[in-house]
Amino acid sequence: MFSRFSLALAFLLGSAPAWAFETQATAAWVYDLTTQTVLLDKNANTAIPPASMSKLMTLNMLFEALHDGRYQTSDTFAVSEKAWKMGGSKMFVKPDDRPTVDELIHGIIINSGNDACVVVAEGMAGSEEEFARRMTERAGQLGMDHSTFANASGWPDPDHRMSAHDLGLLAVRLITEFPEYYSYFALTEYNYQGRVPANGQNRNPLLRIKGGDWKADGLKTGHTEEAGYGLVGSAVQDNGRRIVFVIAGLPSDKARAEESERIASWAFREYAMKTIAKAGTRVAEAEVWMGDAETVGLVPAEDVARLIPVAARDQMTAEVAYTGPLKAPIAKGDQVAELVVQIPGLPEARVPLVAEADVPKGGFGKKLTTAAQVLIKRFFPAEAPAS
Repeated sequence: MFSRFSLALAFLLGSAPAWAFETQATAAWVYDLTTQTVLLDKNANTAIPPASMSKLMTLNMLFEALHDGRYQTSDTFAVSEKAWKMGGSKMFVKPDDRPTVDELIHGIIINSGNDACVVVAEGMAGSEEEFARRMTERAGQLGMDHSTFANASGWPDPDHRMSAHDLGLLAVRLITEFPEYYSYFALTEYNYQGRVPANGQNRNPLLRIKGGDWKADGLKTGHTEEAGYGLVGSAVQDNGRRIVFVIAGLPSDKARAEESERIASWAFREYAMKTIAKAGTRVAEAEVWMGDAETVGLVPAEDVARLIPVAARDQMTAEVAYTGPLKAPIAKGDQVAELVVQIPGLPEARVPLVAEADVPKGGFGKKLTTAAQVLIKRFFPAEAPAS
């Protein structure tokens, strides 16, 4: 028998729901990395022109090579005529330069250098075309199902596409898998050989925000006429809670700056971490079959904390689910049930519940009592209520 019953959680108080977020971005994805919760999904699986935001994939390829020991940040790459003649955003390398990997990372992240991307692509794969093929192959391996690459820089091409979701997955990977390189994304200026106009300012508008209860530290802007203005961003609070978000298709640089700040503020202020059950605190009881106790307490092994929309606290529900009655013997700490938490607008959360105490098998007397109860129920069922 599968048992499931509702559980009242006394702390849940609040007002009418008002946690939805309307964005003018044509595609958006907002993710709470700390709790692995998607907060917003708008056309997030639609393949779109990613512009320079796709440079994050070029960086991923380079970071993987650094992590594996194939390259060092002090290694140098040659600059081809193709790289030197690249248009758009540049770090202004020249054919007689031998930039280091460290310098190229700076140039890609801070200056959004198309030339730097070509240098890396040719240095790692021999040609940009081969590098793009490897990028597409690697994206598939990483579960980025809506990504194909025609080049290393995000230069406009009908075959160069990514989804907001894929960009978000990529950002999460860069943050979690390569923490030793993530600090590059928070840098605001880089001027290679004194050649970069305006002292090589990072275009990420969130990096210039001071004060408040959160701080941005990445990752990459993008803009072409076809793609509009976009941003892959990440921000963190003092308590360590981090969000990652992607917005695309904004009409102007100003709109991108305003929308990215609004989204970050909304994600931090309209959602709060709440402890809904303490470790070792009984939340329910389960029936026990053939044990020396009729029931056993159900407790979470760890504190259960969940991200909850501030305006939807009164609409959260929780149920305990288990297949029962549980058969003795039961050992303390055995997982025997789940706490199923339903929060409006968020995926269902399932939390393991364990036995609060040992329940040994019942003795001979218990077996006789149980057998008698079974016989009584079989041959003398309760009378049906009068109609």
